[in-house]
Amino acid sequence: MTWIKPPFLWMMYRCGWGTKAGQETVLAVEITRDGFEWALRNACLSSYVRGVHPDRAAWQRQLKHAPARIQWDPERDLRLHALPYRSLQLGLSGEAVRRYADDWTVSISDVTPLAHEIHALVGNGDLESAARLLPQERPYPAPEELPAHVRP
Repeated sequence: MTWIKPPFLWMMYRCGWGTKAGQETVLAVEITRDGFEWALRNACLSSYVRGVHPDRAAWQRQLKHAPARIQWDPERDLRLHALPYRSLQLGLSGEAVRRYADDWTVSISDVTPLAHEIHALVGNGDLESAARLLPQERPYPAPEELPAHVRP
């Protein structure tokens, strides 16, 4: 399984600003909107939620066969502390991974130097300068036809 983790600061939390062993390179992968929405439409929640799934067994069957899974994790601030709202993490497997690699990927950029620069500013207490360097992120304008489980 591979994961799409859209929020920059959540990714910095996960990879330790590109300093964790085996995670020293941070890549920004741009994918098509069509691909992202295909994954959302074909995803199952990563955990059972009463009211969304008929029962635990139905959820387990859906999860086993779904090419994508949705997980909601706390968003992070510049110091990587949890914020009171969640951001989407989208896991891909099987067919979704093939589509991601072969059809959806538009570009791949190494953002390791940016991660290190922002991290240094945070370490020096210059949160204002660090915030100015963050990639601009906006709420995703999810189409109406996406399943309700896509929303936190």
